[in-house]
Amino acid sequence: MILVVDVGNTNVVLGAFKGQELIGSWRLTTGTKRTSDEFGILLHSLIENRGLKTEDVKEVIVSSVVPNIMYSMINGIKKYFHIEPIIVGPGIKTGINIKTENPKEVGADRIVNCAGAYYTYGGPAIVIDFGTATTYDVVTEKGEFITGIISPGIKISADALWSRAAKLPNIEIKKPDSIMAKNTITSMQAGLVYGYIGQVEYIVNKVKEEMNNPNVKVIATGGLAKIIEEETDVIDVNDPLLTLNGLRIIYERNL
Repeated sequence: MILVVDVGNTNVVLGAFKGQELIGSWRLTTGTKRTSDEFGILLHSLIENRGLKTEDVKEVIVSSVVPNIMYSMINGIKKYFHIEPIIVGPGIKTGINIKTENPKEVGADRIVNCAGAYYTYGGPAIVIDFGTATTYDVVTEKGEFITGIISPGIKISADALWSRAAKLPNIEIKKPDSIMAKNTITSMQAGLVYGYIGQVEYIVNKVKEEMNNPNVKVIATGGLAKIIEEETDVIDVNDPLLTLNGLRIIYERNL
C-alpha cells in the first residue's frame, strides 16, 4: 500500500493506493502547529479507522506548498510508519519538463497535477486547480510545462468582500438561480460565481488562442471545481482525484 500526501495552504489531502486502485482518501485542515507526534498519530488513526492496516503502508510520497509543516510531518511519518518519505522536489522524476524562466518557482502541487493530467488524459492540456488560489497550468503534447496563470481563489475573493466591506456578510459560495439578484447575498453570489465563470472562459480561450490550438484539453480539479464545471462548456473533465493520482504516477516513475 502506498500513502500519498498533498499539503496545500488550506487542506492536506491523503490517499492510499493498492496498485492503481485508490482504497482510501482523507482531507484535513492544514494545521501548521501540529507536532510530529500529532501528525503520526492522526495519520495512523485515519488509516486504521478505514479498516486498513498501517503496517501495509510500504511507501509514502509527499508534495507540499507549506514549508512550515514539513519538519513535523516528515518526522511523524518516520516515527510512526518507519518510512523515509519521498518528497516531490528537485531530483525527483516527475515526467514533466518545466520550461519556465525559473523552474524552482513552480509549486510541487502544480507539477503533480500536470503529471496526473498528462499521463491520464494526454497533452496538450490546461490544468485548472480551484484551490486557495486558482491556477491554470499548460502542459504540451511533449509533457512540457510552459506557462502558468495564478488568480485569487473563489473563497479568497469571497473573504475579501465580507472582510473589507463593513456591510457585506460572509456567504455560502453557490450559484444563485438567476444573475438578476434581488438581495445582498444573491448579489454577492452572482458576482462571485458568474464572474468566476467568465474568468475561466476568458483565460482558457485566450490560452488556446495564443497556442493556436482550439483542441487543447481542459482538466479541472479542486474543491470548488464542480460549481464552475457545471456552468461552462470549456472544461472537458472534472477530476477530483487528479492530485492523488498524480502523486501515485510520480511515485511509480521513481521506482
